[in-house]
Amino acid sequence: MGPELQGLSRRERQIMDALYATGGATVGEVLERIPDPPSYSAVRATLRTLEEKGHVVHHQDGPRYLYRPTVEQESARTAALKHLVRTFFGGSAEQAAAALLGMSDTRVEAGTLARLTEQVHRAREEGR
Repeated sequence: MGPELQGLSRRERQIMDALYATGGATVGEVLERIPDPPSYSAVRATLRTLEEKGHVVHHQDGPRYLYRPTVEQESARTAALKHLVRTFFGGSAEQAAAALLGMSDTRVEAGTLARLTEQVHRAREEGR
């Protein structure tokens, strides 16, 4: 796996979030996706820093640069989720799942619960 996303500044995380949401973006597209955006040149400089750190690569697309993350979204998601569970739930997937299901703004459809139940059964059979 590539470089860890831990240790990024708030702005670097926002930019990485924008890149993961789009799969790749220009500086202008990143600006449209981040809250309270800084200047164009500040985003470009931060993308250059992220590239130096190994988080981002770019290629030229006509007159513009297209930036994309170096770590696949699934790998980054897994690493972030593991970090979240360790940090806030003492490593307990059960506590994390219970917290997600208990959130007041989360509505879980019956089909979703059935799929989750199947995943729990499968994990139990696999010894996880």
